[in-house]
Amino acid sequence: MHRSVGIIVPAYRPDVDRLATYVAAIDERCAPTTIRIELDAPRSGVAERLADLPATVATSSYRRGKGRAITAGFEALDADVLAFADADGSTPADSLADVIAPVQRDGTALAVGSRRHPDATIARHRTFARRRLGDTFAWLARRLLSPQLFDYQCGAKAISREAWAAIREHLYEPGFAWDIELVAVADAFGLSIEEVPITWHDQPDSTVSPIETSVALAQGLLAARHRAALIAESRLHGAIAARREAPTALVDTGRPDR
Repeated sequence: MHRSVGIIVPAYRPDVDRLATYVAAIDERCAPTTIRIELDAPRSGVAERLADLPATVATSSYRRGKGRAITAGFEALDADVLAFADADGSTPADSLADVIAPVQRDGTALAVGSRRHPDATIARHRTFARRRLGDTFAWLARRLLSPQLFDYQCGAKAISREAWAAIREHLYEPGFAWDIELVAVADAFGLSIEEVPITWHDQPDSTVSPIETSVALAQGLLAARHRAALIAESRLHGAIAARREAPTALVDTGRPDR
């Protein structure tokens, strides 16, 4: 049975020419039903320059964060498989298609692109500092989370609509830590996760700050571990949660009653 695919491309002040080339490649290689660019804080004229692409462009006047942007995009999609790819094009369209395939054809709940998988290909390396920070984070995540992956943060993932329906109300991280929470929560629900090796092209002019992002990811990792433990009905984490104000899930932040 054919399963339709919708793809979100979250973008914050992107290189417009690179983004346009990337979206065209995704459209040609993946043949999705919908491509939706979630464009945050666009500079003047950027949305208009993207208007001719085979994609819907949804704009926000402020920077929402990666997690909130993807969540909004997933909620707007009408497709059997929901996927996303970072706007810098670090994951080529061929590799994005590889990530989507297990969910589209094999019934996998969540497919995670991996640039650290032994079978991955690094076509362009990060700087030494960024590489070491990433390796350290992956090492720590493997010790704190149940899913044993090589890479939790690669900007290419795909999830079935059924799996998204199960976990969507348990996601709270608005920024880059959303990827970690997605994996941890999916595992806590017993959903199948497949790690897919990709080809990776690091983009040295990324808008991501390595130090600030590392701090946010560390905080997000601890939060993801806590929330996964709550789903597993950990008494300890339940007691901790009882002392805190309950957060609002990302899917609820735009509702008028919240």
